[in-house]
Amino acid sequence: MHVAIIGCGISGLLTALELLEQGCEITLIDQKQAAKAASWAGGGILSPMYPWRYPKAVNQLAQLGKSLYQYWNQKIQPLSGIDFEIHDSGMLIFDEDDFEIGLSYKAQYNEPMQHCDLLDETQLRNLNPRVSNTFKQALHFPQLSNVRNPRLLKSILTYLKSHSKVKIIEHKWVEKLLIQNQQVQSIVLHDQHQIKADQYVIATGAWSAHWSSQLDFNIPVQPVQGQMILFKTPENWLPTMCMYNVMYMIPRRDGHIVCGSSMAELGFEHRPNLKTQQSIYQACIQLIPELKNFPIVQQWAGLRPSSPDGIPYIGLMPEMKNLWANFGHFRNGLCMGPAAAQLLRQLMLNQTTLVDPRPYDPSLKFQV
Repeated sequence: MHVAIIGCGISGLLTALELLEQGCEITLIDQKQAAKAASWAGGGILSPMYPWRYPKAVNQLAQLGKSLYQYWNQKIQPLSGIDFEIHDSGMLIFDEDDFEIGLSYKAQYNEPMQHCDLLDETQLRNLNPRVSNTFKQALHFPQLSNVRNPRLLKSILTYLKSHSKVKIIEHKWVEKLLIQNQQVQSIVLHDQHQIKADQYVIATGAWSAHWSSQLDFNIPVQPVQGQMILFKTPENWLPTMCMYNVMYMIPRRDGHIVCGSSMAELGFEHRPNLKTQQSIYQACIQLIPELKNFPIVQQWAGLRPSSPDGIPYIGLMPEMKNLWANFGHFRNGLCMGPAAAQLLRQLMLNQTTLVDPRPYDPSLKFQV
């Protein structure tokens, strides 16, 4: 079976991996450079930032992210030569209003990734002495990890480019889908070149509402900009991830610290602005005062594919026989990505699904 996938972010690339494992032939198409949009720009926390604030449908996919990335890293790294760098750093959350909720969530769901303890001041200082003295307590999640998403994407892309059953087309805009009798016949690129396949997948992230007009139903996905800054400190300088007021700090082993992230509805504007960057910087210094002694080495912004409830769309598009959706993951595309791709593969190949697919079903969610 030949599958054409539109979009080379994490959702498209992981979908390609899943289908390739089943013997499918894959064509990937991206309007720009593969693996360079929101998936590259994100932080790589392998959990929703405050899981109790999200629907069950988000958490049940996200909780599988770490184990599936460990599987793919073990399989791909020997061939790509690139380690995903899954960093078992744990996380501290400093939002006092979430302490009781987080502990209750742990007790109710008993998910290993969401095990947490409330640390007193002594325990907090012993674990992470970099934290400001203004913070006296924190929720500690020892099993939370992060993945270095630029390396993750580069590894997967390197592997796919070397595979004989994969073709990757970059810098090509899809002009339209040729549809007849509820089936896509081919993809027409802007240069009028056509790509024919048996099955087609839309994995276009923040750009997915583009398909509303041709498919004649509303796809409620909008871009939401998030900005980031990157500090450089000595290796292993910050012991844990930190979260406060929806702002996070993610340490990499080599001393880089990814900090973010803002939320702004600015259409497809992807350029960072100074005011937001200053706000992120001040939040970082409030939490980890010593950071002011280290340089900012990079700043950027990405466009998240927001959906009304944060639940992605995974499954057959309404009234279509061979057009599939895998988009709308909002802030949790990286942690939901592996399980979302596996679910799509299972649906496409009529296999037993790892979760109930109905909460993600586009046919039940889009207004035709």
